[in-house]
Amino acid sequence: MDGGRFRGVTWGRTAALLLAGAMLVAVAGCAQEPRQPAAPQEPPAPTAVILASTTSTEDSGLFDVLIPAFEAANPEFDMSVVAVGTGQAFEIGRAKDADVLLVHAKADEEEFVAQGYGTERADVMYNDFVIVGPAADPAGIKGMEKAAEALQKIGAEGQIFASRGDDSGTHRRELKLWASVDTTPTGEWYQSIGQGMGDTLIFTNERLGYTLSDRATYLSMIDKLELDILVEGDKALLNQYGVIPVTDAANPEGAQAFFDWILSPEAQALIEEFGIEEFGELLFIPNAS
Repeated sequence: MDGGRFRGVTWGRTAALLLAGAMLVAVAGCAQEPRQPAAPQEPPAPTAVILASTTSTEDSGLFDVLIPAFEAANPEFDMSVVAVGTGQAFEIGRAKDADVLLVHAKADEEEFVAQGYGTERADVMYNDFVIVGPAADPAGIKGMEKAAEALQKIGAEGQIFASRGDDSGTHRRELKLWASVDTTPTGEWYQSIGQGMGDTLIFTNERLGYTLSDRATYLSMIDKLELDILVEGDKALLNQYGVIPVTDAANPEGAQAFFDWILSPEAQALIEEFGIEEFGELLFIPNAS
């Protein structure tokens, strides 16, 4: 019995030693194999943010500065701009086909938020509208202090006036100016063309007519135009821009990120610098509170 017990114990220890040795060899073999470096983690692809804004802001070239700067500060987002009239931008926002709006019709913007389509609204920047026309000024409006009276005189003289006619912020302001002098513009002299600001300026230039333009787009195209600023400085020509995140947007984080960023000192400084080097004056004046 003792011999049997001894043999069993000896065999068991021998088996254990052999097993342990095999494990050591295996571990040594693994240790000698070079470790493969872990594959680098790819950063997540940026998510799309859609900004609905105005053709005047697009035509001025401002977005060529702002959008790359926003994406550099927020690499998790990739922003696309839909440049339309302000009225159409509101429709896009109501349909939730944009995440954030940058438009210029303050009373309508406040109503948009009050109706629940936007979460909040803030001032971003402003410039002004101007009435431009040929240097010869056949309507004789140059230097008039009241923009609405200048429009009224253009109509009375039967001189061509090109209206954007696109429910944009510029078009809405033009209609308010006509209404303030109880005038409904009709006749062959009044050309409603349904185009953005840049195309409207080109049309006006070709027809030697008059139009209402935001200052920034006019200055950005001045080398292509033979139109002068004839009426400016009226308080009724103030052009305020506001930013609004859309309620229940497809990308609410991106909308809020753009809202916060464009009101930041960094973005406001970019807006303030835009145009100075090329035109020698501010095209937009930042005024985020």
